[in-house]
Amino acid sequence: MKNLMDSLMEMESSMSGLESSGGHFSCASSLKSPVLSPTDDHIIYEQDDLFLQGFPIMEEIRRQGKLCDVTLKVDNQSFSAHRIVLAANIPYFYAMFTNDMVESTQRDITIRGIDALALEALVNFAYSGVITIDISNVQSLMVGASFLQLTQVRNACADFLKKRFHPQNVLGIRSFADTLGCSPLVEAADKYLQQNFQDVSLSDEFLSLSFKELTDIIHRDELHVTSEEQVFEAVMNWVNKDPSLRKKDLPPLLGKVRLPLLSPHYLADRVATEELIRTSHECRDLLDEARDYHLMPERRPLLQSFRTRPRCCNYIIGHIFAVGGLTKSGDSLSTVEVFDPLVGKWQMAEAMTMLRSRVGVAVMRNRLYAFGGYNGTERLSTVEVFNPMERVWTRVSPMHCKRSAVGAAALNDRLYVCGGYDGITSLNTVECYQPDNDEWTMIAPMVKHRSAGGVVAFEGYIYALGGHDGLSIFDSMERYDPLTQRWATVKPMLSRRCRLGVATLNGKIYVCGGYDGSTFLQTVEMFDPALNEWKFVAPMNVMRSRVALVANMGKLWAIGGYDGNSNLSTVEVYDPDTDTWSFVSAMCAHEGGVGVGVIPICKPPE
Repeated sequence: MKNLMDSLMEMESSMSGLESSGGHFSCASSLKSPVLSPTDDHIIYEQDDLFLQGFPIMEEIRRQGKLCDVTLKVDNQSFSAHRIVLAANIPYFYAMFTNDMVESTQRDITIRGIDALALEALVNFAYSGVITIDISNVQSLMVGASFLQLTQVRNACADFLKKRFHPQNVLGIRSFADTLGCSPLVEAADKYLQQNFQDVSLSDEFLSLSFKELTDIIHRDELHVTSEEQVFEAVMNWVNKDPSLRKKDLPPLLGKVRLPLLSPHYLADRVATEELIRTSHECRDLLDEARDYHLMPERRPLLQSFRTRPRCCNYIIGHIFAVGGLTKSGDSLSTVEVFDPLVGKWQMAEAMTMLRSRVGVAVMRNRLYAFGGYNGTERLSTVEVFNPMERVWTRVSPMHCKRSAVGAAALNDRLYVCGGYDGITSLNTVECYQPDNDEWTMIAPMVKHRSAGGVVAFEGYIYALGGHDGLSIFDSMERYDPLTQRWATVKPMLSRRCRLGVATLNGKIYVCGGYDGSTFLQTVEMFDPALNEWKFVAPMNVMRSRVALVANMGKLWAIGGYDGNSNLSTVEVYDPDTDTWSFVSAMCAHEGGVGVGVIPICKPPE
């Protein structure tokens, strides 16, 4: 009996014979066989929706109890399934069924450590690829998905929980995630905790923390607090929840509170009157240290420690202020505008009292300072400060030197301005401002004269990077140590840059853009202090000289600048997680050359 293949081959042969016989088959001249090349002797057919159609049928077969070859038992409940489907879609069962384990041949398998409803949902997911996550099942599903190594389901549960963070539950969620070893959820909970510390500290979960857990939290630099008073009060609330058991923990906890950052009045009226502190020798020593810090400011360099370092949260949401700068025609401005990240738009803010381009800007204690600059006629030594609560600019004591193209940064309780241009020469002089006394002090000069350099505070030092001295553009970097009161040269950048942007984020220093003497730059470098090395990261989308760079919301914002042809109002944002830059809303009133500072929003939205 002929098979189909034999018949097809015979038909093809017979058609070919008729065609070559001289025309006995009258249709041969009009119905010609296609010419087959050697590569056309077969086709490949693919049905894209085969799996989409097949798995629902397998699921229906399972529900009918047909062809099932394994039964999973948990909590006195049983679930029938097909080994091949479980092994194909659940890594835990793949390992069980393909590695000669005892269970690989057993009809009934007992599963421990998973909730029955969660196991049923996850087995159904193996057939359908669909699972419902809600408040009532997210915890058991996440435990089950972790156990069965269903990473994507576990991540979906984590994303569900992230969107439901609240001051009353975030610590519990963090503990749960830590138990499962889910690092992304732990990190997200830490960010939320740090950004909303004040509200979280009032929760029942906070008051139930262990001593070790509380110590870990209050020691963090990244806590967002408007005042160190919030940390002190959080510690006292925790101790007073059970003073008989917890009073012994107060001295080490108080050692993590940055008492020198508290005001003298608060130290005297609140801290010193606390009975548990008055009766503890170790606590009184810490209080005396804080008092000395205020009473003897000339000795502050000798008292520097983590307790004198203000906290700084990388993930906080802040208003970005763009100050002064230039018009397209090059005129100096007193204009100020502010970007609200919650709205995603720039809007006008209160103008400064003077025109200022090439101005230095820094933020301390939620106040925005503008230093020096150029008013279109002369370089300035004047300084003014903006109070966002009162929405007014106020003049304070002027610097000793006139400075434009100046770098500024805040460290501990002081503001530093470095270098710049006085109208005659590039400067290496450095001044230090104490807001409490409204006084400027000349301190040790930099190693190099730097105009249009970058200045940033980082890990207890003031860093000065790049710039020029009127003859050469630098790739060098140096840093000032408040303890030794000296500057020291450190690892240089990979590129020469003046008019660059500089900021810190996640324990790294970033520089962007600038000018190297021949090219306007769009390259970006990152310095890792742990490795003591620079490396390039993704470049910006456009060249930017005279660019301002700030950190906000865990990202870097490059604002304005000059691309070689025109001043820029555009803004782009760098995401360190994806190593990418993207454009956001452009400034509405500036054309580049602005000074920029970020004032945290006191209470971020839930």
